[in-house]
Amino acid sequence: MSARIPTLDIGRFDTDRAAFVAELGAAYREWGFAGIRGHGIAQDFIDRAYAAFQRFFALPDEVKRKYHVPGGGGARGYTPFGVETAKDSRYPDLKEFWHIGREIPRDSRYADVMAPNLWPAEVPEFREYGYGLYEALDALGSRVLRALALHIGLPETWFDDKTNFGNSILRPIHYPPITTPDVPNVRAGAHEDINLITLLVGASAQGLEVRSHAGEWVPFTADADTIVVNIGDMLQRLTNHVYPSTTHRVVNPPGEAARQPRYSVPFFLHPNPDFVIDVLPSCISADNPNRYPQPITAHEYLQERLREIKLI
Repeated sequence: MSARIPTLDIGRFDTDRAAFVAELGAAYREWGFAGIRGHGIAQDFIDRAYAAFQRFFALPDEVKRKYHVPGGGGARGYTPFGVETAKDSRYPDLKEFWHIGREIPRDSRYADVMAPNLWPAEVPEFREYGYGLYEALDALGSRVLRALALHIGLPETWFDDKTNFGNSILRPIHYPPITTPDVPNVRAGAHEDINLITLLVGASAQGLEVRSHAGEWVPFTADADTIVVNIGDMLQRLTNHVYPSTTHRVVNPPGEAARQPRYSVPFFLHPNPDFVIDVLPSCISADNPNRYPQPITAHEYLQERLREIKLI
């Protein structure tokens, strides 16, 4: 079933541009999801990053909680198990996570909304691999956005100066083993992402499911060399739903598999905090009138959504 969600080689953006842009755009219009291979991020580097993140999550709870920032909305550092709750869900997700953000000069105009990163002293390699992966996925995300811009009639570099100081987040996640039968929670409740696009690199277990237009839950477990990239609500709003932000979830595996931990590392690519999300004129038509006549800044939108999922 996962073959129904296309996987494309982004190397074709350089060698077969028109066809690649058309196929990628069609995949996102239909699914809001696609697999991207040929991305050039070395598997060995990804493996080392995962190993560093797993070392952190294996630390005692009291050590991890040293890196929790009360009142910080989880923007940086550690967020404990059972805090984040999918919008409209009764139960918190079965996960703990860490947030790495963009390194910016502390005299930047964005410094008041983009805090400095925290780094766990107990895992010295965490910073090297965590921020290295952040930068690699940020660059890959920019290439995907260039292709999507061309698909909807924008200049290729339209997004470049709107995301170069984006409040983007790398989120290493640990879903612990499920040892209690009939637990009401799921690892990640059905939700849509907040940002422009999300890039998910590697996953140590199955569980990601995407809801089709027909309402069917379609498993999407990508090959090891493939990064899953999906549309978020900000890009859906900007494009007036030309690119849909598709509902997805991480389900609890059946039987003995539930007793295994799951790790995943999504990168949430955000615009610059002061970017105004205002529907693109090219995405408005008689058949698709403007659904969002009221513009909103990326930062205001993010704050609104973080309140909904109980992070602030």
